[in-house]
Amino acid sequence: MKIGIYNPYFDSLGGGERYCLTLASHWAGLHHGVAVFWDDKNILKNAENRFKIDLSRVKVVQNIFRGRNILKKALLSKNYDLIFFLSDGSIPLTFAKKNILHFQSPFPSAGGRNLWNTVKLQRFGAVVCNSGFTKRHIDRDFNVDASVIYPPVAVNQFAARGKQNIILSVGRFHPYKKQKELAGLFQQLRKDLVGWRLYLAGGLLEQDRQYFEEVKRCAAGSDIVLWPNASFERLRDLYGKATIYWHGAGYEQSEEKTPEALEHFGITTIEAMASGCIPIVYVAGGQREIVKDGENGLLWRTPKELIEKTKKVIDDKKLQESFRREATNRAKDFDEKRFCEAFDRLLESMRASG
Repeated sequence: MKIGIYNPYFDSLGGGERYCLTLASHWAGLHHGVAVFWDDKNILKNAENRFKIDLSRVKVVQNIFRGRNILKKALLSKNYDLIFFLSDGSIPLTFAKKNILHFQSPFPSAGGRNLWNTVKLQRFGAVVCNSGFTKRHIDRDFNVDASVIYPPVAVNQFAARGKQNIILSVGRFHPYKKQKELAGLFQQLRKDLVGWRLYLAGGLLEQDRQYFEEVKRCAAGSDIVLWPNASFERLRDLYGKATIYWHGAGYEQSEEKTPEALEHFGITTIEAMASGCIPIVYVAGGQREIVKDGENGLLWRTPKELIEKTKKVIDDKKLQESFRREATNRAKDFDEKRFCEAFDRLLESMRASG
């Protein structure tokens, strides 16, 4: 098949881009002709360095979905047997033989049920979401019945590496990720956590520089280490050494009013679990689909709960061992093989339906 993949955020190289490019690599390895629509030819090289994905069989072609000529874009799409779209809230017009629309997050203000979107959706054989949380919102707002295919996590690339007194949180430096709040809570714990450090690592975009400086000021004078734009190797090392993994996205947000501000799935949580970290994560969004409270980690609702549950884990070595074992086993449920098999089944069902 001649397959095209479009993602309007390819240059950000985050979780959604890993999702698309893992699929591109897999289908190209099955001898499909796979191309990504983008204008910068270096995008695949950059992605290979970032994600350690083999994209040697994938090519970059002109981004036919950039620009305002809707008819031209639609006509060019006719050359493809299948196009996979990651949505930014909009629904593209496409004349490819088969089409898949993917949502990584809710879009409550996108007008998903308007007439034009309803017409365009008829060209899509499948709508896919990255979590049950995202599906609930997309189904309601776009009047669809989406499938859930969880993101691929390279769990085999992560492992415990000699655990230390480290609490880790990984995510783009952004107000939604709540790094400033986590730093403040760690400051409150300082008397109880002598010898412990908090590492805050993740991507830093220029537009988030002001927030990063706020986090930096909050972390000053304590055992808090900020690691912006950490490499994959550095993150893997931090995961391996950290004992506890904190995640705060969704705190002080409304799941109904601001679902886009919650963690839509939680790839970093799974990477941490695969590395033997004990997750203590905010009970909202996709995190509840990963962590079962009291079995493979802990969920928190209030800062008081986060503090109490962190101290409980630190003080109980036997509990640490149990959580670490169950967390590592749970992470295996989200490996790349499962992801690829799910999309192969979806593609086969679409082909069988004509």
